[in-house]
Amino acid sequence: MIFASIIAYFKDRMAKQAEFLRLLDEINSLSDRDLRDLRADRMEMIRHARQQVYGAQAV
Repeated sequence: MIFASIIAYFKDRMAKQAEFLRLLDEINSLSDRDLRDLRADRMEMIRHARQQVYGAQAV
């Protein structure tokens, strides 16, 4: 039982990390001009992506 919960925990962490890295790649693929057109800040977008994937505690 404990072993299964440990495995589930690590699977969840790996899935979240993969999702965050996918979002990070998308954000980093935007050029500075794209960001200006969107009126967006790269670091702010990364912060929001982290919060989306890991929850509000990940500030």
